[in-house]
Amino acid sequence: MANRTFSLLSQNAVKDRLVENASSDSFSRPDSTVWRYATASVAANDPLEDAHADAIIARDPSDPSAPGDWLFFTVMDGHGGPHTSRLLSKTLISAVVLELSSLIHSSDVPKSGLLEKLKLMFRTSSPKFREDPQIPERISLAIRNAFTKLDQELINAPLSVLAANLDAESIKKNILPDLSRHPLALQTMLPAVSGSCALMAVFDTAHRHLYVACSGDSRAVAGIWEENEQGQGSWRVEVLSEDQTGRNPNELQRIQSEHPPDEAGSVIRAGRVLGGLEPSRAFGDARYKWPRDVQDVLNRAFLVGNDQPLRPPPSSFKTPPYVTATPVVTYRDFDFGSVARPSRSPASRFVVLATDGLWDKLSSEDVVALVGGHLKGLKGIVSKTALPELVPTTSGAPTVEGKDKKRKSSSGSWSFEDENVSSHLIRNAFGGGDAESLRKLMSIPAPIARSYRDDTTVTVVWWEDGQEGNAKTATFSSDNIKAKL
Repeated sequence: MANRTFSLLSQNAVKDRLVENASSDSFSRPDSTVWRYATASVAANDPLEDAHADAIIARDPSDPSAPGDWLFFTVMDGHGGPHTSRLLSKTLISAVVLELSSLIHSSDVPKSGLLEKLKLMFRTSSPKFREDPQIPERISLAIRNAFTKLDQELINAPLSVLAANLDAESIKKNILPDLSRHPLALQTMLPAVSGSCALMAVFDTAHRHLYVACSGDSRAVAGIWEENEQGQGSWRVEVLSEDQTGRNPNELQRIQSEHPPDEAGSVIRAGRVLGGLEPSRAFGDARYKWPRDVQDVLNRAFLVGNDQPLRPPPSSFKTPPYVTATPVVTYRDFDFGSVARPSRSPASRFVVLATDGLWDKLSSEDVVALVGGHLKGLKGIVSKTALPELVPTTSGAPTVEGKDKKRKSSSGSWSFEDENVSSHLIRNAFGGGDAESLRKLMSIPAPIARSYRDDTTVTVVWWEDGQEGNAKTATFSSDNIKAKL
């Protein structure tokens, strides 16, 4: 392989790259809780294939659980192009909100009138979930359904366009129209054939529940500060999702159970679906979902005329679908138990959502320690051996690794210089205190950069009780509270 030479970015140029797509915000709510969040993205592909979205939605006063809010944070890890992740950044939260709204305002909920009470008294059996439509099991199911339905719409959109443009004569003569110039040709096909993982955190402040929905190999991790009777504290590392690839034993077993026994050895090869796709759950990726004949028809109708032919499915492709967008949804109390606040910072809990570009370089324990140190106010260069003394961590729920990654040794140092905590994490993933290594890695242009690092998107959310005086004054502006549910 021939050597390539690139100009080395200056340290200031590296910093500009790290903060180019960075943002942060804070808002307070009537219960005196201050919510803060920060997001940053750094591209390895051109264009960036990651995406993210967030929304704050106040409960409608008619909601039995009001007052309170729904807080949504998502990161999307696209592959095969940016088309699916970009679409999800505009639609996934709305799809979940629609499903939750239907649940909350369902006509199945009994009314309070005398007739309804009499009916309940003489009912021989109680319908499932009759007591409360907002119990965690039903909320979790609504989130699962929203993901699944949205992917079905995405995958079926090209078929709907084709069906709308087939007349009786074409069907009778088995003539396939050339729809390559149709305004919806690429608009529907590209999000279907590219793909994207999606990771969502939903905070229900009325019930103080946190839901995490994971479809793919992005990861959510929480840090919880705990103190003993002597006042000594540490950050507990709680991994909130499992990396969903063929290297995850749970995913391997699931996929094998969904296909005939004679495919048990081929559905996952080298940790990848049919030896190709790494995440075992994802939106789009129609090559792993459409039957062969459907792929052929849609390819000829929409893509061949655009000189963007669809790659054929893998050779061991027999009984699709092999990939699903249906997420694993977990829920827990977002206070994570009774916790004390750490010194120097009122924040005692945080959640990190990140695409796999971060986890390729950093462990869950690294990330919690780095965020904990940032919240503590550490500055400058800190050796990797010294950080555990300054920011001790303990293990809670373990990480289920989805990749065969060998991370750097414990030698070296971390850097605490970025104001944005998400940019701080990306800096340390790509070099940390080793400024020259960071410059070299960040100087490699796309598409070559993809061989050394991935697109990386990080969102960190933390909240502080009784700190309303520290938040922005524009607390209830329409920019913050976007709608009611």
